[in-house]
Amino acid sequence: GVPLVLVHGFGAAIGHWRKNIPVLAAAGYQVWAIDLLGFGRSHKPTLDYSLELWQELLTEFAQAHISGASVWVGNSIGGLLCLMMAANQPELVRGAVLLNAAGGLNHRAGELNPLLSLILGGFTRLAGAPGIGKVIFDQIRRRSQIKKTLEQVYCDRTAITEELVEILYQPACDPNAAAVFAKILTAPAGPRPEELLPRVASPLLVIWGEADPWTPIKGAKIYQDQAGRLPLEFLGIPQAGHCPHDERPEVVNQAILTWLGRL
Repeated sequence: GVPLVLVHGFGAAIGHWRKNIPVLAAAGYQVWAIDLLGFGRSHKPTLDYSLELWQELLTEFAQAHISGASVWVGNSIGGLLCLMMAANQPELVRGAVLLNAAGGLNHRAGELNPLLSLILGGFTRLAGAPGIGKVIFDQIRRRSQIKKTLEQVYCDRTAITEELVEILYQPACDPNAAAVFAKILTAPAGPRPEELLPRVASPLLVIWGEADPWTPIKGAKIYQDQAGRLPLEFLGIPQAGHCPHDERPEVVNQAILTWLGRL
């Protein structure tokens, strides 16, 4: 069947698609999912991470393992990476599904109010500092803290299971995980969606959990404004947060399959 490539978000892994892979595969699609370098079970070298590096690796992966153009499906920074693939590697992209796509790898100066910008800037400097950065990471990666973080971005608390916490916790125990966290936290923000969209010609399905505090629904306006130029469909999901594919998989899976049927 048509190949689909699933790209997770920050701190996540292949397991975050466990509610989607079986459904998409059962519908006759060839489903691939990857752990980005630095996350999941992938190696965690301490190098300079960037969206451009991950795009290069995704391109090489597709060229090596997949025959023909794929539909790219991504959540958060994975969504931004799929948009980058559509803009920069159009020969490899038949279409893309963006789930609460991030506006950048990290916040840019001027995007946040001054107080929040100061707080996040201080946290980033501390997280990247030798010694204290490891202490901060060890606190962040605790199962109890992972659960608290998920509670900020999931509306349905029943979706925050022990299995989900373990998916996020285990890779954080790998050697170099703390150093990679610091590297990614201090990496460049990367291209803006506004810069990428004019170069996209393939169909897009944009899905947004409307209750997401990390990538608020107002961030979807740039996609809605392109609906007249692009073959773009938009679906907002009320009472869903940053990871609608995991929180409301029955809605997201059906929306993806319906859209794929029209490609």
